[in-house]
Amino acid sequence: MSIIDSIIPINTYRFYFGVDNPVKLPKFAGSAWRGAFGHALKKTVCVVRNTPCNECMLKNACAYSTVFETPPPANTEKMRKYTAAPHPFVLQFPMTSSTDDSIYTLDVILFGHGQRFFPYIIHALKTAGLDGIGGHQQVFDLQKIDAINHQGFSETIYQNGELAPQRTAELMSVPIMPKHIEITFHTPLRIKQDNKNLASRQFNFGSFFGTLLRRISMISYFHTDMPLETDFAALTTKARTVQFTSQQLKWFDWTRYSSRQQTEMNMGGLIGNVLLDMDGLEEFWPYLWLGQWTHLGKGTSMGMGAYTIKSTSLPTS
Repeated sequence: MSIIDSIIPINTYRFYFGVDNPVKLPKFAGSAWRGAFGHALKKTVCVVRNTPCNECMLKNACAYSTVFETPPPANTEKMRKYTAAPHPFVLQFPMTSSTDDSIYTLDVILFGHGQRFFPYIIHALKTAGLDGIGGHQQVFDLQKIDAINHQGFSETIYQNGELAPQRTAELMSVPIMPKHIEITFHTPLRIKQDNKNLASRQFNFGSFFGTLLRRISMISYFHTDMPLETDFAALTTKARTVQFTSQQLKWFDWTRYSSRQQTEMNMGGLIGNVLLDMDGLEEFWPYLWLGQWTHLGKGTSMGMGAYTIKSTSLPTS
């Protein structure tokens, strides 16, 4: 069993929404869903109105604060200078389109202790859908929710307003490492280095893996009972010596409107794919595999930094 199997328990849920009209959402709709979700969740659970979360004495017990703001505990040994830790969830959009235009799907991935807030998340997303998503305020009516395990099997756990007993989060089972892999970035990946976003020509395995390892470490520290213990220095040092076999990446310009900050925000990032020869990279493999669920970079909770891995043959010359 890989060490990653016991680090971050994960549950994946697919929400099925009914829609009456063709969907009118941006190409990357995570920002619209995340904003509506956060607004509905706060409206649902907040009992101290007109008080900033960071000043509220309930901030470490409140479902909204924990899920959406995620303040580090007062006694934290990590991220002491930060106002927020990684959120215990990401929104993820299925890579294949549904053949049924009347159904819209959205995946919610929960990490570790985030599972205990699942009923609140259901209620908030249901409310958000009925209130309307995006600039057109399109209505999405929650029909059912399936739990999807890491082998792709699904089971309906919510329908007609009834939620089945919740299962404990699953531990990742890492498959045998392929000899060659293709990593495809489906949503913009934003990685900063020296306060600058990495463009395609600066992107390399060292920056990619270092960012991923920090994210996995932070999620395990704040949202599980078993923080990741590994030789971070050795892994990051070795990662800097690894090179992609090939890169086909481009910068995708994308802006979103932040209702909280009342301004347009540039959220562009890299999309495309890279090829990697895995010979001698066994120690990196479990983290690369797990990253398909955690995402990485900026804006992960709204679905950014999503990638998938598939096995490939040797690239042709």
